[in-house]
Amino acid sequence: MEALIAYLEGIDPILAALLATLFTWALTAAGAGLVFFFKTMNRAVLDGMLGFTGGVMVAASFWSLLAPGIEMSPGEGFVKVIPAAVGFLLGALFIFGLDKVLPHLHINFKESEKEGIETPWRRTTLLTLAITLHNIPEGLAVGVLFGGVAAGFEGATVGGAVALALGIGLQNFPEGFAVAMPLRRFGLSRRKSFMYGQSSALVEPIAGVLGAWAVLTFQPILPYALSFAAGAMIFVVVEEVIPETQLDRYTDIATLGFIGGFIIMMILDVGLG
Repeated sequence: MEALIAYLEGIDPILAALLATLFTWALTAAGAGLVFFFKTMNRAVLDGMLGFTGGVMVAASFWSLLAPGIEMSPGEGFVKVIPAAVGFLLGALFIFGLDKVLPHLHINFKESEKEGIETPWRRTTLLTLAITLHNIPEGLAVGVLFGGVAAGFEGATVGGAVALALGIGLQNFPEGFAVAMPLRRFGLSRRKSFMYGQSSALVEPIAGVLGAWAVLTFQPILPYALSFAAGAMIFVVVEEVIPETQLDRYTDIATLGFIGGFIIMMILDVGLG
């Protein structure tokens, strides 16, 4: 791990962000690849996976994004927290806007409950877009952290960025499976189910590169950018991830999955950051 951190410290931060987010995409693809080996997925397992995803995202929002963002903000007292508050609100509003415009359908919801503008797109496409919406703030968060390290901001470390990428990658693995298996159940071939599942995370490298570039180009925005990513992730968790785990009788499993995801992300961030 120390060798990896040293390597990422020595290369271009945009390239580092790209490599880190390609890793998170690869784990999504690996999870989606399980569709070639399993015919069905237990609903309890699915809810536990989604709970784990939520726990990782909430922990990452604080330990990897909000806390460093506040630490590197200028001023004292209420003045110091203003960038975090503004960025957090803007991030939530950004995903709120996408949620209202982008056609999508959550994993455990009926087709009549699809969201966004009306479209004739098939259910498979809408399911993939729902997970794509989850992945935008995740890629952005990784890229912003690598950009902050290169810009020399106190509180931004390569170890912290690596911890965030590892945490997001860990929750992307079951997420890829959680996308591919319902698609298989809807009648798609294993190959198509895999392709749709892995494609839901292709947005992460794009968002990661854009995040790193934005911070390097406009360095004063870093505290706002970190909090922006945190606000976007918390919106996704509260509006989408948690409700999806509460539609069946496995709510306790989902809650324990959330706790486990939170603990793992906290340990990774504190241990590596």
